[in-house]
Amino acid sequence: MKRNILYLFIAGIILSSCSPLTVTTDYDKAVDFTKYKTFEYYGWAKESDKILNDMDKRRIESAFSDELYKRGLSYVEEGGDLIVTLFIVVNEKSETTANTTSMGGYYGYGGYYGYGPGWGWGPGMGYSTTTYSTYNYKVGTLVIDIYDKEKQQLIFESIGSKTLDEKADRKEANIKYIAKKMMEKYPVKPAEE
Repeated sequence: MKRNILYLFIAGIILSSCSPLTVTTDYDKAVDFTKYKTFEYYGWAKESDKILNDMDKRRIESAFSDELYKRGLSYVEEGGDLIVTLFIVVNEKSETTANTTSMGGYYGYGGYYGYGPGWGWGPGMGYSTTTYSTYNYKVGTLVIDIYDKEKQQLIFESIGSKTLDEKADRKEANIKYIAKKMMEKYPVKPAEE
């Protein structure tokens, strides 16, 4: 099962471009983010290794590095002002929809304005059927946490969730788009767009 998730993930892109990206961001408003000049990657959470290959990890790190560079931060292997951690998880979801089909008509009796015998409009006989369809899909969730290294405290977190699909031709562009959207509310705005 984990292998299937891995294949879907790699084949599709972490979070595909066909469905809306949902981003939730939180940060410490008491922190002066302009004082930070360097960042380092702490590494990926262990569970991410079961989902991502090394190429995809590098693509994601590169996309977030680009966003941090635009905000005046430089990457260092050790001794950064900030520590960046990344985590990804894929959840299976299902959705059930109901489709109701009705057939029937109206007939009855009533005559002329309801007086006397005759056929006219009135309650009729009919039927309806309801069919249910279940759609299974996978939702990928990518998390970036940024810590103040000296204080060892979380100062920024962004979580992006999206339905996965199997289109691999736009993987790199989608990763860049997702990183950009997840970093939009970072307190330091990018120097270039």
